[in-house]
Amino acid sequence: MTRGFYIGRFQPYHNGHHNVVQSIAEEVDELVLGIGSAGDSHSQHDPFTAGERIMMITKSLVDSDLVTYAVPIEDLDRNSVWVSHVQSMSPDFDVAYSNNPLVIRLFEEAGVEVRQSPMYDRHVLEGTEVRDRMIAGDDWESLVPDAVVEVVEETGGLERIQRVSDSDSNGE
Repeated sequence: MTRGFYIGRFQPYHNGHHNVVQSIAEEVDELVLGIGSAGDSHSQHDPFTAGERIMMITKSLVDSDLVTYAVPIEDLDRNSVWVSHVQSMSPDFDVAYSNNPLVIRLFEEAGVEVRQSPMYDRHVLEGTEVRDRMIAGDDWESLVPDAVVEVVEETGGLERIQRVSDSDSNGE
């Protein structure tokens, strides 16, 4: 049995993430989804809580045959110990999936096999684009799984991101 690990901020979980997970599912039996920056929420850059992101992922994958574990991973500002931090918060995994050069290097230095995952319509399917559309009142729903739309509605996420973007004066 092979268990993979895929980390992202998932702010929000969108179709790009969903396509990556479906691609990874062809290579592993189980997948740990690391919810990066788990302590961050209620900002324009990170509007959703770790719990809300776990709901988005769990509901989006409910019909999948892939066994998944969504695990919150809080930020750690010491790259040299980041992988051991991730491993301490996660079920054991055999292979990590990432396209982030720093994440790839850190896992490789720790002796973890890393595979890059295909990117899907990266110019549109990225969190910044989804969040910008949410703030502007444009179509964001087509960029995320239906379950994510439901979670955003249930949690008042759209109103939240619009409200924090008005008050976010630091330009991030």
